Amino acid sequence: MGSTTTHEWRSLRWLIIVIGTLLAATLLVLQTPATASAAAPDEPGADQEQTAFYFAGVITYKDEPVPDVRVTVQGNGFEAETLTGADGRWKLYVPEKDTYTIEVDESTLPEGVIVEDNPKEEEFGLTGSVIINSFLAPGERTQTSFIDQVLDRLMNGLNFGLLLALASIGVSLIFGTTGLTNFAHAEILTFGAIVALVFGVWLAWPMWIVIPVVIVTGAILGWVLDAGLWKPLRRKGLGLVQLMIVSIGLSLAARYTFQFFIGGSTYQLPGAGGARDIKIGPISLSLLDVVSMGISIVLIAATAYWLLYTRIGKATRAISDNPSLAAASGINVDRVIRIVWVLSTALAAIAGVLWAYFRPGIKWDMGSGVLLLIFAAVTLGGLGTAFGALIGSIIVGILVEISTLWIPPDMKYVGALAVLIIILLVRPQGILGRKERLG
Repeated sequence: MGSTTTHEWRSLRWLIIVIGTLLAATLLVLQTPATASAAAPDEPGADQEQTAFYFAGVITYKDEPVPDVRVTVQGNGFEAETLTGADGRWKLYVPEKDTYTIEVDESTLPEGVIVEDNPKEEEFGLTGSVIINSFLAPGERTQTSFIDQVLDRLMNGLNFGLLLALASIGVSLIFGTTGLTNFAHAEILTFGAIVALVFGVWLAWPMWIVIPVVIVTGAILGWVLDAGLWKPLRRKGLGLVQLMIVSIGLSLAARYTFQFFIGGSTYQLPGAGGARDIKIGPISLSLLDVVSMGISIVLIAATAYWLLYTRIGKATRAISDNPSLAAASGINVDRVIRIVWVLSTALAAIAGVLWAYFRPGIKWDMGSGVLLLIFAAVTLGGLGTAFGALIGSIIVGILVEISTLWIPPDMKYVGALAVLIIILLVRPQGILGRKERLG
């Protein structure tokens, strides 16, 4: 009894030390000047070089403001959109001075009116702002049919779902073999994108070399994380809740470490935001879209083959089903878990690069924006099942993109989460999950 109590106290003491160290590192980074770059553009402390450039304007018809009109700005690999307010005004910030294309979504205009010279290119002058006043006029506009819009968004959703699957499969494999819900997985995506930024932009290496570098560095990161942190914590006998708390602390520490080194700016990878000049009927794709889907399909297929037909892959599935029985049958559980970490972080790192192209821009907290969707995909497909994560990711990706036909783009993630809740009410274990996995 005494030895058990001592062992538990030592485990708790090491947990407190780890969490305290992570929190101290986070607080230290938060006190650095780099956090000023994350200030809102209208705050006095905002970094003027990073946030002071914007487009703004007002949309009127017959001298009356027109609310809820969608305005989009694109250029230099950057894309953003907003809606006009009740006074018809809008404002969009951009990361740097350059030439941008401003477009008014005419489907959000009143019936029978159009915007002349739409879309239009605008370039910054000596100041950090460009004011664009749009006056509507009667006219006929060419509208894309509803079916064509669905097909175009369906392809975008498939592209998004495939890159989401690269990250979700890793989360599912880690959960299946260790039971860990890893909140730091989003920062691995950011890590991969930052590696691509360093080698592809700052060192100007060609991207066909950068992609393998990202995969290798992601794999090395997975090895380091398991060897230096997760395996020692597992040997200490920490519970799953304690490990989850450690992953949250690791996520925060990594996130603000990224901000310390690259600042609060948004960076673009070579070729980001390319023209969507590949036409397949109503579907428009860029060359990067095709390459991204190709990379995703190849890596997912390779992972599926590894799981189904290799010895280590079969051992991974055996551990996911019953770790104790797998260990009793002679499987080296720690070795398999180490390989799973290496594979999972490699997939997540390349997913971060594809995410930086799909939603153009690399930022210190970019991974956190997709973390909830990763968990939604894994839960929807079935906890601990890699193929369930793939199916869940494609469903979430398609729902996110198609939902913008009915709801504002800022709320497009709500539809995917609503479907997740509905499916879990009907089938709590997920699409491919098994009831015995729960509890």
